[in-house]
Amino acid sequence: MIDHPVLSEARRTPPKAVAEAARRGLDLRDTHGRGGTEVGVRRARQLSDREPVSDRDIKSMYSYFARHAVDRRGRFWGDPDKPSAGYIAWLLWGGDEGRDWVGGLRAALREVGV
Repeated sequence: MIDHPVLSEARRTPPKAVAEAARRGLDLRDTHGRGGTEVGVRRARQLSDREPVSDRDIKSMYSYFARHAVDRRGRFWGDPDKPSAGYIAWLLWGGDEGRDWVGGLRAALREVGV
């Protein structure tokens, strides 16, 4: 699949705040030994390295955030001393910054029927 040209490489490159959230997720996962799957860890590495995302990545990230928004109601969400596994996983995918960024990318793709 060829990525749609409506999104430039610069726009597909994770913003600094997204990269930082993913890095925090990796650090918390290492510290607490929980949170996220191997897919989430791969995504966090991609985001923290600021590697551009493909159309497929955008759709996958958008779906992740839609499915896991409910996790925000979980116990210890965002607790700095004992963060929930769901919170750590959320950060691996770029956190709130990632959700907002990828939402805009997904909307741009939808406008052109992708």
